[in-house]
Amino acid sequence: MLIRLAEPWGSALPELEAVAERIVGEEAPGAGKRLTGSHLDPRAREPLADGGLLGLEEASVERPGVPLAPGRRGDLDVVDPGNAQPAGSTIERVTAAPPRLEDTLMRGYSRLAAESPHRRIDAELRTLDLLLGIVFGLVLLPVALVIAVAALATTGRPILYHGQRVGRSGHFFDMLKFRTLRPGAEERIGQYLGEELVRRTEAELTGIGRFLKRSQLDEIPQLWNVLRGDMSFVGPRPIRPRFFAELADELPAYWQRLVVRPGLTGFAQVRRGYETSMAEKLAHDLEWIADRSVRLYLRTVVLTGARVVRQSVGAIWSRGSGS
Repeated sequence: MLIRLAEPWGSALPELEAVAERIVGEEAPGAGKRLTGSHLDPRAREPLADGGLLGLEEASVERPGVPLAPGRRGDLDVVDPGNAQPAGSTIERVTAAPPRLEDTLMRGYSRLAAESPHRRIDAELRTLDLLLGIVFGLVLLPVALVIAVAALATTGRPILYHGQRVGRSGHFFDMLKFRTLRPGAEERIGQYLGEELVRRTEAELTGIGRFLKRSQLDEIPQLWNVLRGDMSFVGPRPIRPRFFAELADELPAYWQRLVVRPGLTGFAQVRRGYETSMAEKLAHDLEWIADRSVRLYLRTVVLTGARVVRQSVGAIWSRGSGS
């Protein structure tokens, strides 16, 4: 719905007042129309002596509540799905070039996370990330080399899996892991989440991938993500962008995961299994975000290390016994 005031005020005043009264009488939620002043003639913006029509004009304008994505402020002037637009209109430009998902995150949820108060504990935990990342990296380097050679000999290239994930403040990064699935598995099972993903993943695991998955040694390359600053040792597990958008819509508090770096491990992983519902995992993640401290960080790292050792021994025992 476009209103263009092209005639002088004197000759168009009665007609404009009628139009304005009709607009004000419409129900805003059901109308589905947005107006902006960019389509009004400059003469229409001049103030009136009595202020009557100007007040009606201001009342009829629905102003956007969220700023537009960068680079699109000049395009999204009027959005009216029910109105036929001529060729080359704003509607066609928006449809032809929709905002990327990363733009949406940066504009909305990421802005909320960035505006959250910074805490001194985050600098302390980052220091621990660097120290432990260097120590564990040196200790596990021989193990990583053995795994890389074994994977290359049994399943071929690529050795590493690169998966896009959402990090702190909506930053997208490539998460690294040793590849545990057959080639093309990402396209076959990438659209699943939760228990269904666990079930389908089992069918896609390679021989060495099954051992790496059970022992969690497939996540050794993520030490590089920790050193780079993409991740932390403790935090919410990183998630794919498409699932983040869906879960943020279903769980209103889900965006708060962007306040901290995603982690190699977290409260949800130490306390519950992978099949736990996303809502329950979120509750544990929010507890970490609210109460994060050096003590809880170290406790979670120690518990995770003990679990990895236990699962690695179990995986080796199972592989040796042929089960």
